[in-house]
Amino acid sequence: MPQHARLLNPILIVGCIIIAVSFAVRASFGVFQIPIATEFGWLRSDFSMAIAIQNLAWGIGQPIFAAIAEKVGDRRAIVLGALTYAAGMVLSAWSVTPFEHQMYAWLVGFGIAGTGFGVVLAVVGRASSDHNRSMSLAVVTAAGSFGQVLGAPTAEWLLSFMPWQQVFIVFAVAILALVLTLPFMRAPQAATKAEIEENMGQILGKAFRDPSYTLIFLGFFSCGYQLGFITAHFPAFVTEMCGPIQPGGILHSIGITTTSALGAVSISLIGLANIGGTLLAGWAGMHFPKKYLLASIYAARTLTAAAFIILPITPITVVVFSLVMGSLWLATVPLTSGLVAHLYGLRYMGTLYGIIFFSHQVGSFLGVWLGGRMYDQYGDYTFVWWVGVAIGAFSAIVHLPIRENRPLSVAA
Repeated sequence: MPQHARLLNPILIVGCIIIAVSFAVRASFGVFQIPIATEFGWLRSDFSMAIAIQNLAWGIGQPIFAAIAEKVGDRRAIVLGALTYAAGMVLSAWSVTPFEHQMYAWLVGFGIAGTGFGVVLAVVGRASSDHNRSMSLAVVTAAGSFGQVLGAPTAEWLLSFMPWQQVFIVFAVAILALVLTLPFMRAPQAATKAEIEENMGQILGKAFRDPSYTLIFLGFFSCGYQLGFITAHFPAFVTEMCGPIQPGGILHSIGITTTSALGAVSISLIGLANIGGTLLAGWAGMHFPKKYLLASIYAARTLTAAAFIILPITPITVVVFSLVMGSLWLATVPLTSGLVAHLYGLRYMGTLYGIIFFSHQVGSFLGVWLGGRMYDQYGDYTFVWWVGVAIGAFSAIVHLPIRENRPLSVAA
């Protein structure tokens, strides 16, 4: 059996490792918000702007690194991404002003792009059979959630006995270690003869003229907004807004005694629930139309966020919200990337998905920045939550007209 016909193969395993480490570090930044802002006396919006810039740089860098991978090789693109990521972390560790932190956030964001979904999903997609592709993409996406499970608590644990600057250095070393896995990543060029004969400009032109591509682009915006806001602000939100942990309760009995600890654990719970949710989405993508699955996910997110902000914020509602939202968290990624591959082929899947991912990261930028801005101005995040509810409903609607059953012919 050809290697690309198997679900489990070395490329999938290495892709999972790269995404897990990259996302573990990326998902931990919300934990640093209060320690860094407190040490330097920064406004909440100062630190939020750094994370917002990081997300924007990730979005800008995603199609760039995908194009680099398609031109000079996947592994070279990942090496460049890891070096950039680590450099950004080291320089951020020595920053003492908001401007410095925000400048180095550009390097971190570009590094995440080089070690993130745009490059890795394209490699795994090419190494997968048509039947297994949706599930393979889901497995790699779930690995990102596993990294999220580990990232925030690891950061919280390290902060208990070392300053945040040293934690950044530890994370930089972990990112550089990813280079050691790359000899096992050799993806076949699983493209049709027609795809190989067409150049990137022709494929991009066809996609840009297709209304379905525009709808996917617009719909992915809310995913980024919600994920960016929650990742950056939810730990602080829980720390400050949640009711007290009751002594003798379930959470207290398992060692969660403060709202600060609950804030870090909530990010892990989101990642833990999303492992199952993403794998389920990948399986469903093999059997049902992806556009309806995406619309359902966005609708469920909208209802979940609305219910959470309406109800009193207690430790129990935080846990329930984390688990429910987590099951929907990255479930959109294998479906969206799989839809792009289905409609436009594999040859330039990374670049096409990277452009759509830019919309995701513009949403992330807005969610992170607006969260900090509104907090500084009003002292809470209520407005930002309701904006997320509104654009989530918008995304649910715009996926419905996508013409999934008529894939664009790659050959003219």
